[in-house]
Amino acid sequence: MKKRFGREILEEPREKVLDVDASMQGTLSFHDPVNLRINGKFEGRLNAKGTLTIGENAAVNAEITGDQITIGGRVTGNIHATRELRLNGTAVVLGNVDTPILVVQEGAAIDGTIRMKSQGSAEVSKQFLSIDEVADYLEIEKALVVEWADNGKLPAVKDNDKWRFDRSLLDRWVANEKIN
Repeated sequence: MKKRFGREILEEPREKVLDVDASMQGTLSFHDPVNLRINGKFEGRLNAKGTLTIGENAAVNAEITGDQITIGGRVTGNIHATRELRLNGTAVVLGNVDTPILVVQEGAAIDGTIRMKSQGSAEVSKQFLSIDEVADYLEIEKALVVEWADNGKLPAVKDNDKWRFDRSLLDRWVANEKIN
């Protein structure tokens, strides 16, 4: 649709839509927002800006990154949604999910770890510190951080054989003069 402003005629931007109803393999990567809908089989890697919809009859085996993702079919692979992930009642997800907002309809299935953090929030991801960050923060050697975590002297959680330190618990530990 064109609009007239003085002598100029500007064209409104058109919505970019890609509807895939085929069997594909490889990497689909979009740098501009697009509405992508997959109705067939896909294997590989999906990087989408905008809206990604996995249709009810789709079978996807991929690592998926996107802004707003809706799943109605079967997805095997990890999913990272920067804005929102919606699972319709027919969705089956076999993989880990990372999203600030998760909407799950009755009947949907997830077999994996779900991690939710505030949208665009660096503070949430920074609440947990690595061994290196704790060593710098406490001004001690990394080996001592590991030793204290192994012995239960430092508040820590083991996650996939790696120590993670909750910043607020660590601050409380320091405030209680636990360091000699």
